[in-house]
This record gives sequence, structure tokens and C-alpha cells, in this order.
Amino acid sequence: MDKNEAHAGLVKRPSDDPATCATCHEGIAKTYKLSLHYTTGGMKGVSGRFSEAETKIFDAQVFEQSCRVCHASCGDCHVKSPIVSGVNLGLMEGHKFVRKDESKTCAPCHGGRVYPEFTGEYGGVPDVHYQKGMLCTDCHTATQLHGDGKVYASRRDVEAKPTCLQCHNTKEGSEKAVSAHRDHVGWVSCSSCHSAAPYRNCSSCHVGEGATSSPGLFLGKNPRNPKEVATLRLVPAVRDTFMKVGISQANFDSMPNYWDTYPHNIKKRTDRTRECAVCHEEKTYFLKEEMLIKGGSEANKKLIFHE
Repeated sequence: MDKNEAHAGLVKRPSDDPATCATCHEGIAKTYKLSLHYTTGGMKGVSGRFSEAETKIFDAQVFEQSCRVCHASCGDCHVKSPIVSGVNLGLMEGHKFVRKDESKTCAPCHGGRVYPEFTGEYGGVPDVHYQKGMLCTDCHTATQLHGDGKVYASRRDVEAKPTCLQCHNTKEGSEKAVSAHRDHVGWVSCSSCHSAAPYRNCSSCHVGEGATSSPGLFLGKNPRNPKEVATLRLVPAVRDTFMKVGISQANFDSMPNYWDTYPHNIKKRTDRTRECAVCHEEKTYFLKEEMLIKGGSEANKKLIFHE
């Protein structure tokens, strides 16, 4: 029989519609339709720079044509690895459903930054949690991944997201550790001290041309909470990023190019935990004006920390 004839009428991606899975997994299917994995709403973070007219262009010509490919169906995580940048790992275990396999689900989509930082493939320093045998779902629960029934604009807004303090008590440990945590709690993020190596920062992003990247570890004011010092990651939208589709970013300077991030390359001891002078005297990793991305937002200057 001809292959095309044999496959006539088959639905290529049945779980693109969660209703397919709802027959057995009604609760999960209902919340998943609102989750960031399904809506990819977090990809619209840059839209704060656009005018109303530019937002419409972005939604139609950029988001739907590019960002939307990060949309994940149930099958992308439980049957067949998602195709990312043309790389297709195929079925995980024949046509069987697999409850979890981070190396074939999380890794392809989050393999540009998070997963290779976690394993040490990028930066050369594996995360201590990975070295202890922990995997993605040990911190990122099913509720977070499947959604909790609420619509979020960003992963940072998700109520079920993991925090370090869920497992780590800052009042336990050596006298030095307890003292350091007491002095920094509330105004320095955990990763500011415990991110062990430079992490990937993207740059030179333009529609249709992709982006380049380089390693870096940046400390500065958290744009979401200016009272906190945080690790920052470069988000590479510069003034001409979307010019090919007619978006000049009318409100470009309203948002910075650096955003708070939690690199997945955590260690108990780093140069900052061993020696106070690295931050308090040498300012080794702190963002400086001469380091800022060329053609970037004026708002970047507000993230420079002055002790």
C-alpha cells in the first residue's frame, strides 16, 4: 500500500488540542491550555516596547511565525521530542507514552541556555543539584509545568515556581554562612553569590537572522525589584531588531535589555562566597556603563548598582 494512502486521514499532532487528552486527563488538559508551555505568552515580554499598531504587527508577523514554534503540546513532552532548529530526536520510546525524560523533552527546548548550563556542557561547571542526581522535575513540579489554571504573562509570575528557600534554611550552617545570609537576605538574590560560572547571553538578534551569544556573569539591580541585586541576563532586542517587519519600537527605552535570571549553574562555594572583596571592593561582576550592549535601551543605565 502507498504510504500516503496508508496515512490518509491521520492527525499529525493530535495533542495540539488538549481536548484529545482530556478524555482521560481532564483536569490537566484544562489547566494546560492556560499554561505558558501551551500559550508561549512569556515570549511577548518585548511587546512593552511597541506602540499599539506595532503590537499588532508583532503578533501577526513575528510571534505567530517565530515565537509560536516554542508552543508545546502534550505529545511534545510525553511521546515525541519537539523539533528545535531542525533537530529531530524522534519518538522517545516508540509510540508509547513516557511520563518524563528530561534529556529528550526539557533539553531540546531549553538547550540553548538552561539545560547545558545545568549539566556543565556550557560554562564547564555543572550545577551542584545535577551533580547530586537531581533533574528538572525535582524542582519544577507538575503543577508548574501543566499550569495551575491561571494565565501568566511570564514564568516569573507563576505562583508555583520553585525557590531556593523551599529547601534551604538560611539560618542553618556554619556561623559564617548564617551571618552572610542574614546580612544579604532581602536585597541580594541567591544566584548573585552562588552562580558558579559565566552563563550564556544572547546578542545581535534580528528577525530572520538569528542571534549570536557569549558568556557573561552580570550583577546589577533587578529591573522588577530595584531594591535587590540580582544576576542579570542580556535579552538582545536592540533598536533595529524588528525593522524588517516595520517595527521601530516606539517605546524602546521604556524597558532594559538586561533582566533578572537564575542561572542553573549553582554551587555552594564560589569566589563571591569565599571572599567578600570580590563584590564589595573589586566589583568584579557588577554591570558598568562601558559594558552595556551597544544600541541598547537607556533603561539599562538604571540597573547599574552603586553601593
